[in-house]
Amino acid sequence: MKIVTKEELRSILAGLKEGATVATSGAGGGLVEPDEALSCFEDAFLQEGSPRNLTLVHALGLGDRGRRGTNRFAHEGMVRRVIGGHWVWSPTMLRMAQENKIEAYCLPGGAIMHLFREIGAGRPGLFTHVGLGTFVDPRQQGGRCNAISTEDVVELVQVDGRDVLRYKPFPVDVGVIRGTYVDDAGNISTSEEPADLDIYSVALAARNSGGIVVAQVRERVPRGSFRPREVAVPGNLVDYVIVCPEQQQTYQGGYHLSLAGLEHGDVIKNAGKDDAARRIVAARAAEELIPGTTLNFGFGMSADVAEIIFRTGRQNDFWFTIEQGIHGGDLLTGDMFGIAANPMGILSSPEQFDLYSGGGLDMTFLGLAEMDGAGNVNVSHFGGQISGPGGFIDITQRAKAVVFCGSFDTKGARVRAADGRLVIERHGEVRKLVERVAGITFSGEQAIADGKKVVYVTERAVFELTPAGVELIEVAPGIDIRADVLDRMGFAPIVRTPRLMSARFFETAARIDSAA
Repeated sequence: MKIVTKEELRSILAGLKEGATVATSGAGGGLVEPDEALSCFEDAFLQEGSPRNLTLVHALGLGDRGRRGTNRFAHEGMVRRVIGGHWVWSPTMLRMAQENKIEAYCLPGGAIMHLFREIGAGRPGLFTHVGLGTFVDPRQQGGRCNAISTEDVVELVQVDGRDVLRYKPFPVDVGVIRGTYVDDAGNISTSEEPADLDIYSVALAARNSGGIVVAQVRERVPRGSFRPREVAVPGNLVDYVIVCPEQQQTYQGGYHLSLAGLEHGDVIKNAGKDDAARRIVAARAAEELIPGTTLNFGFGMSADVAEIIFRTGRQNDFWFTIEQGIHGGDLLTGDMFGIAANPMGILSSPEQFDLYSGGGLDMTFLGLAEMDGAGNVNVSHFGGQISGPGGFIDITQRAKAVVFCGSFDTKGARVRAADGRLVIERHGEVRKLVERVAGITFSGEQAIADGKKVVYVTERAVFELTPAGVELIEVAPGIDIRADVLDRMGFAPIVRTPRLMSARFFETAARIDSAA
């Protein structure tokens, strides 16, 4: 292990071979994001014209929609190919993909992390059910996001008579990771970070591919300064370390030890969007909760269900998890989603995805961008662009029950609650219940084959997936089922005897509006 300055690291990176593959850890909100190290790649390219035509691989989305994270690589000529689990944090990179200036692939976040592990272990790729029936399946798009992405990075194979996907391995030339501390032996500790993510798998993949590992840390300490179990990446895997005393725990700044579970502290919340539709959806979705179950929550409206659990003091009734490796705690929201204050446990993300992949998740609450009559859900394709699924596919594939949460329509929609009923003041201009989703992030057909319970909750109607199709099972009091629901859908659901959603969902939403 060698401690280097940013200038020294920039010189090392400028000497990388053209077409090198770079794998980086990190997640949204600056979570374990090695941005100072990533900025050295950018500086080397802008000042020296090298490295060029890189392949960039990242499992989760990282960046600030401006300069940090994957935005550091969003320069023409710097990257040739990007394989990412989530893309929205870099609008420039998204635009380059849309304009066919780079090859673009989108794969499940957990599958990418597990692929790093398989690469590091020298095994012949990742064999898994994760992605079957979705846009990642080679019978559909194979994870390709634009016209110039023609290579098959995923293939369909059979094992013991069953269809599985093989995510193909590749050598990793540079692994970029972050921790809190490095000791004089090169050991990296993440003891004050809110998560470990996949830093060990990234480092292992690079080292055993014959590449180099670059680590960014806040502080250098003497050998023996931390306990053996606080070592996240051992020093024999680390080549270069840059020490950044001004390193921030997240984009919120500073280091809050409650986010690493080292002390109990107040929750730092982002002021998220709050409206009647969100409150109604969260309240109705919470009715699906079963005490004693292991839960996962996704980004957006679905995270509001966790808020209800905490507000009602029921957090001990459930076992909370999120894909970043967190168990328990109070989930942060907005751009800080993926972090929890006062967590009970922090595992690596690949370990967490093992729990999900193996069927250890009882129930998950996730967002709903589009759905169709086959029960398919899209949260990854919008307006001709790929946003990516993050851990969505990994989570839903083996969860025993899935509850999707979203507004019925969007763009200009305005609703309110009054007198225990829903009042629609303006319909949205964009349908979300469509004839065919733009990309299958969740396969209704696969869910039926797996015997999964699937419920779709909106503020005016609730649907359930059945072997015969999507059935309308509840409608909001105060609406016209024909004019406000059926005529505003792109498919005809099964309609038998839908019941009314409970008036209390709307009464609660109205009380909050009155108090505000």
